[in-house]
Amino acid sequence: MAAIEGGDPHRLAHVRWLGGGSGAAKSTVARELARRHGVDVLDTDASMGAHAARLSPRQAPLLHRFVAQSMDERWVRRDPREMLQTFHWFAGEGFDLVVDDLLARPADRIVVVEGFRLLPRLVLPLLSHREHAVWLLPTPEFRRRAFSRRGSDGDIAGRTNDPPRALANLLARDALFTARLADELEHRAPWAALAVDGSRTLDDLVAQVAGRFGLSPPGP
Repeated sequence: MAAIEGGDPHRLAHVRWLGGGSGAAKSTVARELARRHGVDVLDTDASMGAHAARLSPRQAPLLHRFVAQSMDERWVRRDPREMLQTFHWFAGEGFDLVVDDLLARPADRIVVVEGFRLLPRLVLPLLSHREHAVWLLPTPEFRRRAFSRRGSDGDIAGRTNDPPRALANLLARDALFTARLADELEHRAPWAALAVDGSRTLDDLVAQVAGRFGLSPPGP
């Protein structure tokens, strides 16, 4: 982050930021943008383990507290609001490592960076154009259907002693996170919010994001 704050504000002008709540189809949209428009993709979910290993307790105190907890302490015994407030990625811990990853890549191709770790308050100061960021905001029902198909939350909940309660807590926590994103965007960047409720086809959603990003199909 220091390299950006103290240097050329356009060093990330080739980056398009695709954030939003969990289960909002960010990864699917990013893959389709790569296929249809020839852009590169940086999946920040895939780097969470590597980033966590590089963060010290001083740099990421919430992360280290989370790692020290049992599965029941993480997902069963706490209120979803406490889970939201203390989740390290939702607090922005490690975001500077996402920026480092982007700066290490060639800047001669557009790259779509995607993931829930892209918080508006962290991303907006890095934009050279406001159209370069979009946040997908899933409705609770859309997210529930998405994860029912994918099974990701069930995998986490199934490793606790009370899977139904853990799953309910996870869904409630992530609904709160999406609501917080929506509120932050309303105050900071209302143009960058895009609701995802299943009323659009995937083609329509990809086309809308591509249009906001100013992407066109690659030439012959």
